[in-house]
Amino acid sequence: MKLQKILLIMLLLLCLSGCRTDRDPSTWGSLSSSGGSTAPTQPDVSQTRPSQTLPPASTLTTAPTLPTQPQGDFKILSYTPAVENGGVTYTGLPSLPALEYLLTDPENQRQLSTERIDHSFGAASEGEPHRITVENQKRFDEWGTGAITWDAGTEQKVLYLTFDCGYEYQNLTSAMLDVLQEKGVQATFFVTMTYLRSSPKVVARMIAEGHNVGNHSLTHPENCADLSREEMVMEALPVENHLRVNFGYSSRYFRFPSGVYSRNAVDALAGVGYRAVFWSIAYADWDPENQIGTDAAFQILTQRLHPGAVILLHTTSPDNAAILADFIDYCLSQGYRFANLDDFPG
Repeated sequence: MKLQKILLIMLLLLCLSGCRTDRDPSTWGSLSSSGGSTAPTQPDVSQTRPSQTLPPASTLTTAPTLPTQPQGDFKILSYTPAVENGGVTYTGLPSLPALEYLLTDPENQRQLSTERIDHSFGAASEGEPHRITVENQKRFDEWGTGAITWDAGTEQKVLYLTFDCGYEYQNLTSAMLDVLQEKGVQATFFVTMTYLRSSPKVVARMIAEGHNVGNHSLTHPENCADLSREEMVMEALPVENHLRVNFGYSSRYFRFPSGVYSRNAVDALAGVGYRAVFWSIAYADWDPENQIGTDAAFQILTQRLHPGAVILLHTTSPDNAAILADFIDYCLSQGYRFANLDDFPG
């Protein structure tokens, strides 16, 4: 009888010790998808520049590259950038580890619209945004992705100055940075991978002087609405990881090339922590060989000013370089102030 009790106790202990084979708690899943799938536990993502808001816990900070692999309703996406400048960041900041993105709903099972939308904004006048801009922001708010085209929540005379940088032209970006430094104005520069690779010192200057550097895609696709959710996110991740590894910098803002997007594309990026930034003031300034003239450019921009405006300019524009100082002075004389996108509500 005694022997039977001992054997019974031993059998019970053996059963309890063997009921879980993965005894390291760090390997246990902690996030469940709506379909019941379990995503990997999220490591700490606190390594970034102090003044910046990090993407949410939908990102992983694991340096080694893993193959793209399905995780139920998730997919882990990775990209390892080339290490440049002899392993020293262009900014002198500590290098940040490359991210992996946890893409939700990779097959768009929610059937979010993939219809192409070409961003339009209308010509604002008399200190008011055009109705198209108002409708755009209302739609973005309904989507719940944080996308912005105008600060609809303010009555203050605040402006958000942004630039798109696809390539460098006659060192105009540096000339514009000189003006911004002289005037004490911060802006956001949306850069492509082409620009990052060709003009790293200019990008490093942007960061050093307190400007935001936003993500303008890997390849500048003509129609992001045509991309799958995975393809859309992979337009952003290489730029982000290049910034992290070679500049010690991380960005949460994305601008769609040519303003072409879909609800599905905006949602895919929002799911990995990006805020899509559109605009409410712009003009045809991108072709350096087809400029409208400084007087016309100045008149268009100043006549369309309105509180909460997001202004888009291209750094390839000689007209913009010529009028930037006067444009800033005019805005300030009318009681406007320039704010950072980090101060944008939401």
